[in-house]
Formats: sequence, C-alpha cells, structure tokens
Amino acid sequence: MPCQRRPLLVRGFSGRDIGAASPGLGVTYHQMTLLELCRWIQYSAPLVEMRSSPWLFPAIATLHLFGLAIIGGAVLLVDLRLLGFGVTGQRAADMIRDGERWLKRGLWIALPTGVLLFMCFATKYYHLTFFWVKLAALLVVLLFTFSIRRRVALAADAGVNRARDRVVALVSLSLWTTVAMGGRYIGFP
Repeated sequence: MPCQRRPLLVRGFSGRDIGAASPGLGVTYHQMTLLELCRWIQYSAPLVEMRSSPWLFPAIATLHLFGLAIIGGAVLLVDLRLLGFGVTGQRAADMIRDGERWLKRGLWIALPTGVLLFMCFATKYYHLTFFWVKLAALLVVLLFTFSIRRRVALAADAGVNRARDRVVALVSLSLWTTVAMGGRYIGFP
C-alpha cells in the first residue's frame, strides 16, 4: 500500500486558515491559538533546561523578587509623600524624579525575569485568572504611574489640591497592591 501524504497543520493565534503554502503538496497553514503558543513556549528546549536546572530558575526568581523590592520602595516613597506621610521635608517633584529613576531600574529587572518565569509555566498561567488580573492591573498601573500620577506629583508642591494628591496616591497603591496580590496568588491555583 503506497504511503499517503497527510496535510501538515501549523497553528497560529486565532485558528483562521491563512492559505496554502504549496497547493500541490497539500500543506495548509493555520494560525496558532494563544494556548498552543504558551504550550510551545513552555516546552521549548531552553525553558525545559531552565526549569530542570537546580540553580538557574531559583536565581531568576531571586532577581525577580529583587526587582519587585526596588519597585515597591520607589512606589511607596512617592505615594506616601503624596499622602502626607514619609519624607515630607523633600519636594514632591524631587521625590518623583528620584522615585521614577528607581522604579525604572526595578522594572528593567522585574519585567524580563517575570517573562522568563512566565515562559517556564506558560500553560499553567494561561488558565489562572489571577495571572490575567495581574497583567491587566500591571498595564493600567504603568500607564497611570507614568501619566496621571507623575503629573499630580510634580504639581503637589503647590499644595493647591491635597485631596487630589491623596486620591491619586490611593489609586496608585491600590493598583500596585492588585499587581502584587495577583502575583502572589499565581502560586496558589
């Protein structure tokens, strides 16, 4: 019995057919779903090696926590200043400039290591609601921090609208707490 050729299916993001590469060979290409992409990432050779290493995964997790500590410190200094606590002897504009510098350093550490940690367990995180809440809150808080919070903190020294300063600080702290709690609850599916 002759060998029959079966079409090779390559999956993409939405499952839609995007055409045939070679109609004579019967090769059809489809888009990959997000879950299939997560599975492909998680079981790629470098990530399997990273998960099985006795020191690499813990080292990356430790760096991630270090970046989170820097972010937490930078956020707390500025938000407590906006609430009227903490370092009140320094101008808020100076605090926001210094705080943003440290916040960006923390993000430069936490974001790449967070991506690596995600890639190690991508299919698990795909199914966790807390992961999606954390990602959504992270996106919102980054936009909020580098737009609204920044403008309010730079104008806070005028003392014109203390209520606005407090509301912005509370919103910022709430969003960062949501990110932190989402990250913490990822470990408890």
